Amino acid sequence: MGFSELLQEVGGFGRYQWLHVTLISLPGLMMAGQNLLNNFVSGTPTHHCKLPANYTSYNISHLQVDEKQLLKAFIPTDSSGTKLDRCRRFVEPQWQLLAVNSSANISQIPTEACVDGWTFDDSEFLATTVSEWELVCSMRSLKQMIQTIYMGGVLTGAIIYGGLSDRYGRKSVLIWSYLKLAVLGCSSALSPSYTAYCVFRFLSGMAVSGIILNGVSLKVEWIPTKERTLVGTVTSFFFTFGQMILAGLAYWLRDWRKLQVVICAPQFLFFCYSWWFAESARWLVLNKRSEDALKTLHRVARINGKPEMHEKLTPEVLHSHMKKEMESCRSQYTVYDLLRTPGMRRISICLIAVWFSTSFAYYGLAMDLQKFGVSVYLMQIIFGVVDFPAKLFALGMLSYLGRRVSQAACLFLSALIIFANIFVPSDMQTLRTTLACLGKGFTSASFTTVYLFTGELYPTVMRQTGMGFVSTMARIGSMAAPAVLILDEVLPALPSVVYGGSAVLAGCFACFLPETLNVPLPETVEDVEEKWSGRSHSHKHQENMSLKEGSPGVDGVVVSTEGVALKELKEIEGTGLNAL
Repeated sequence: MGFSELLQEVGGFGRYQWLHVTLISLPGLMMAGQNLLNNFVSGTPTHHCKLPANYTSYNISHLQVDEKQLLKAFIPTDSSGTKLDRCRRFVEPQWQLLAVNSSANISQIPTEACVDGWTFDDSEFLATTVSEWELVCSMRSLKQMIQTIYMGGVLTGAIIYGGLSDRYGRKSVLIWSYLKLAVLGCSSALSPSYTAYCVFRFLSGMAVSGIILNGVSLKVEWIPTKERTLVGTVTSFFFTFGQMILAGLAYWLRDWRKLQVVICAPQFLFFCYSWWFAESARWLVLNKRSEDALKTLHRVARINGKPEMHEKLTPEVLHSHMKKEMESCRSQYTVYDLLRTPGMRRISICLIAVWFSTSFAYYGLAMDLQKFGVSVYLMQIIFGVVDFPAKLFALGMLSYLGRRVSQAACLFLSALIIFANIFVPSDMQTLRTTLACLGKGFTSASFTTVYLFTGELYPTVMRQTGMGFVSTMARIGSMAAPAVLILDEVLPALPSVVYGGSAVLAGCFACFLPETLNVPLPETVEDVEEKWSGRSHSHKHQENMSLKEGSPGVDGVVVSTEGVALKELKEIEGTGLNAL
């Protein structure tokens, strides 16, 4: 018997699990806001060069024009000829351009950079980091740098907190991450400079990684096998609602400092109630803290209405359920152990490709909402709404087709949509936006699947280390995605080719992952190797034949009685399967 059976005995998916999953999932409402915050905090308002400081000295009283028309004498139009140039102005006013039938050749008129700064329109945003620190024109790359630095923090957090939580526990690191994000997130709203803001965002990204990784693992390790698919998919909707909440708050506040505080302040509440969480009993047992695990299981049984388990669940019973795991558990595991054995190596390499591509395509679509020509607030809501059918689609596939097929299908479909958008003319903006939403929906479904899939593939003793390791590739993907958008200056279709090609490659890797539908969570590396290395069946068959012939068994003991040997072998195999 394994830990899955023990969970059923203390109430299965009972009252405690409902409260536990709900409270851990609530911060997801704000996590989407953290990841997509740059769309609004660093939104780029419509802008143009400030007029010369002495423009009022020009004798313009005789001109019957309003201020908007007056700009034509100072600011040239862009390449389309319909909008004012954002980065240049005329060296001298060109009054002749105010004439209705002016035929002046603008390209021949001398221009200069915005030496006096910029004027920003406040109809869409009242204040952003872009307008406050003038991150436009030659400084435009600094806007995307904020998101890259934030994702760098998420990447660093995945590396650091994955190992720390396997060493010190999921609950401790999760509580610390809530407090860290609350303090640093609110502090970033007080940033006096661009550099200070980037530092705060980097540290906030580390905390976000700690919350997401430990929240997922703490949920998975308290959920019985049969309920994992449904719970994993349903709780992902908290992130979906979070996207729409972000759009509503941004539309209401329209000031980047206020929005920053409102998005981060709820973390203080999450920090306060997170002390109620129970540490993973699996982790406690495998870290030789059986007494603490027993107290935790008694508490869960009591909340689930199983008080009789206080007497039934003893240290002996606990150890009998997890004897194999305790015997094979090592005190410490490193990233090297993720690649040391065939089964773990196969899983890790495939997951690296899947995590990178999913994040790469997702943030390539989600972090440039202003390019669609629709209100950025409306576009964010549309991108959030499309997640509902996409994730329901993923839930159906996960439940009936399994994890592997679902993961590969989501990646291939997202690639198909991205490639299709290449052939849609740029003037068909509605169709391009629709396809972008569909692509984002499939990448979102891929995220939902890979979070659940990864938690089921890695064993308990290395689940956090594994999650931290493979999710680093997701952070690298999210950091690289904005940079790829620059390739449209070389060839407009090039970013889509890169995003789609990456998804196709990852879909192929996903096909080589083992299936985990209705399979109990593996506890140890040995469990993974026995089940998924592809060598266990023949190995056991050879052992079986050796036992039948009276030859030395695995421990070098000669077995002379065929019936006893087969009975003991079946018991060993049964214990291994139950542990899985």
